[in-house]
Amino acid sequence: MTSDPVLQPDMIEELPGDGIPSRLVALGLLAQVLGQKKMLDAVLEHDPAFLALASRNRAFVRMMVATTLRRKGQIDDLIARAMEKSETPRPEQLKWILYLGVVQVMFMEVAAHAAVDTSVTLASQQNMDGRKGFVNAVLRRIVADGKKWVAEQDAAALNIPSWLYQDWIHSYGVVRGKEIALACLEEAALDITLKHQKDADFWASLLAAEKLPTGSLRRRGGGHVAELQGFDKGEWWVQDSSSALPATLFEDIHNKTVLDLCAAPGGKTMQLASRDASVIALDRSASRMSLLNENLKRVGLNHQVRSVIEDGAAWSPAQKFTHILIDAPCTATGTVRRHPDLLHLKNEKDQVGLISIQARLLENAAKLLERGGMMIYCTCSLQKAEGEDQVERFLLNHRDFSRAPVRKEEIGNIDGIINANGDVRIFPYILKEQGGMDGFFIARLRKNS
Repeated sequence: MTSDPVLQPDMIEELPGDGIPSRLVALGLLAQVLGQKKMLDAVLEHDPAFLALASRNRAFVRMMVATTLRRKGQIDDLIARAMEKSETPRPEQLKWILYLGVVQVMFMEVAAHAAVDTSVTLASQQNMDGRKGFVNAVLRRIVADGKKWVAEQDAAALNIPSWLYQDWIHSYGVVRGKEIALACLEEAALDITLKHQKDADFWASLLAAEKLPTGSLRRRGGGHVAELQGFDKGEWWVQDSSSALPATLFEDIHNKTVLDLCAAPGGKTMQLASRDASVIALDRSASRMSLLNENLKRVGLNHQVRSVIEDGAAWSPAQKFTHILIDAPCTATGTVRRHPDLLHLKNEKDQVGLISIQARLLENAAKLLERGGMMIYCTCSLQKAEGEDQVERFLLNHRDFSRAPVRKEEIGNIDGIINANGDVRIFPYILKEQGGMDGFFIARLRKNS
């Protein structure tokens, strides 16, 4: 978990005199994500130049890069209009310099002169003195006409990959598909899960946070996560309000054993343990399991959890379980608000492989669940192929399983997120006035006695 400031867009600004160093770092980050196809979170955690920046400049750089990734389709369109030519700027580094200039002017409200001047300087520093005039001309044209052009753009169609956007339209209709896409382009707030829910009023006041209907706390102010009160003592952890729902949908698990089949990095494991369950946390990744164990130690719940490094789709222990949670690997398209790099790193082929993994996890969990036991399957994907369709296929092949429909009062009495089958389908525009939620799917299944 990083300790970078959690700031809203209108709070982001640099420290005076640090314009070029910050933008050089941002350029390097874009090169790693777009050029080398690295995940943004991993880059932010390990890039020495980024980590060496002052904390407020880190926040500015992160916002600049994340917004560029989120609005890349619109930015490409604006650059094309300004050039009045069909070809793409070359080399790639020149294009990324333009990206940084455009995103500041059009989507971050940075002063135009600062955005243009620093972009021209970046071109010079990257041995492109001959392209300084080009950078200046393109950005000046966008400063002059960009607002009119943005008003003409279809932000959903430009920024969301076609395979994904068309899937949403096919699954949910044109109007809802577009609403989903536009909600994915918004920056997500910081959500917190408490170790002791009874203390919600106390921590909401102390952290200047809002209590959501789901039980999560939402904080909109700035500050380092690791320096906020209660973090170092393990009183809470960061977890989106959608992601915090599945573990709450078991019946009483006090002193019961729960198998968390894809546990890392551990948010749901910690929830289960905080409800006095004995948890077997299983994950195939040793590095991710190490992070889970670190998180458990910080919150003081490690004594209730046994970690196992195994493939959940093949693990075959002697015992069976009455409660199994499957937070299955997925395309994670419901988390695009937090991870805009996914728009450029995930593709339709990735989904095919993940659907196969999800099916194998369900098959193995079915064998591990005792008769009368309960299984919760969830993904942070917005595609029905990874949610509704996956569960329908499983139930068709397993007549000894049936749904245990989720009730509205179990999920904060929020309208519009329980479908006709009793499954939970959350869209990112849910609770829009309070800042939205990650896209999520949850199905609760019971093995017949």
